[in-house]
Amino acid sequence: MNLDPGWLLLLSMSLEVWSVPLDRNVTPQEAQPPQEDKQEDNVDTGLYYDRYLREVIEVLETDPHFREKLQTANTEDIKNGRLSKELDLVGHHVRTRLDELKRQEVSRLRMLLKAKLDSTNTQSLQMDHASLLKQFEHLDPHNQNTFEAKDLELLISTATKDLENYDAERHDEFKRYEMLKEHERREYLKGLDQEKREKEEKRMEELKDKHRKHPKVNAPGSVAQLREVWEETDGLDPTEFNPKTFFKLHDANGDGVLDEQELEALFAKELEKVYNPKNEEDDMMEMEEERLRMREHVMKNVDINQDRLVSLEEFLKSTDKKEFNNPKEWDTLDDTKPVFTEAELQRFEAELRTKEEELGRRAESLRQEQDLLKERGKALEAQRREYQQAVLEMSQRKEKQAVEGQPPTGPNGELQFHQEMQKLEDQGAKAPVEQEVQEAQNNLPVEPPQNLPIHT
Repeated sequence: MNLDPGWLLLLSMSLEVWSVPLDRNVTPQEAQPPQEDKQEDNVDTGLYYDRYLREVIEVLETDPHFREKLQTANTEDIKNGRLSKELDLVGHHVRTRLDELKRQEVSRLRMLLKAKLDSTNTQSLQMDHASLLKQFEHLDPHNQNTFEAKDLELLISTATKDLENYDAERHDEFKRYEMLKEHERREYLKGLDQEKREKEEKRMEELKDKHRKHPKVNAPGSVAQLREVWEETDGLDPTEFNPKTFFKLHDANGDGVLDEQELEALFAKELEKVYNPKNEEDDMMEMEEERLRMREHVMKNVDINQDRLVSLEEFLKSTDKKEFNNPKEWDTLDDTKPVFTEAELQRFEAELRTKEEELGRRAESLRQEQDLLKERGKALEAQRREYQQAVLEMSQRKEKQAVEGQPPTGPNGELQFHQEMQKLEDQGAKAPVEQEVQEAQNNLPVEPPQNLPIHT
């Protein structure tokens, strides 16, 4: 399987991004990336398997042999799968830990699948985990117990592909955010009378004008922009600007390349010119979109092999271009055309209305169910009170009869007798009958009557 060289980005994003303390009194010749006292800062890639990705890379980094191969690997090593084959040479404890990580990931995915099936009311379906796991491309579903070279290839290639789509998704998310903001603005103005609406529209326009009045923004990656970072962030003499030294200073983790996070850190000064979180007119979501645009601009002009990383060689070549010393003026979001058209906004609003109607139907259905439950609750409460009243009346009747010496009665007023009293009454009724029978037997004549004929 051929792997995109962008795997290096994953390593830099998923391991640790080091923050480099800079000595503002150091000369450019003495400036070297510090090798100690590094501060760890894990960056979430936004992938649903981000934790698994980071943990796998961290474990691999603990093996000296693999770490050495990682540092010396080139694009060809990745394309022909040679780096993945090095997995067979790592230590036993590393392989054991990787096996454990994969089993944990498989278990997590199974739980996600079961939850999904339960939520769709398909619990009765027999779950074929091996088949269901095939929808996850970042591991080998046929082997769910051990981490092999194929798992490393799949993890790197899948993450690279997903990250390539990540920027497009961020742009699309920002567009929806802007459309929603415009929709809410229009709806808010509709609810005002004419005088208040005109006043509010004027206030909003003043905020836009205030936001546009900011210092000039240098083109990202230009000599002016880098010199500004060199002077204000690094605290160095602008007349002694040196591209190679600048690159080493901002290669925060010392891996020989500038990844996307390290590049975006260079734009902080330019963004501060336009956006301030304390200002009502400045939108921080727009600032993040601006940051993304700046990074994409640099990558487009500097990243020659399109591996989403800037090597020292690529960086130095970019400083020889005409655009480096004489760039075009950078247009911020306010200077560019709107991120959406009126037709797109209308479709978005129609989608919102459809969703609102669906939510309204669901809310009405829930209200009806709630009313039905309330009625059933009232009926049950009335029945409970009726039973309590009947028990209370029966208890009071028994207490009254006990006081008056009357035998207890049942719910309908019938008399109730104890079993022993019934036996005594039965015996009392039986005794006179037996006595009469005995007296009749005693009064019978002993000899037969004299008038009866006697047969011989």
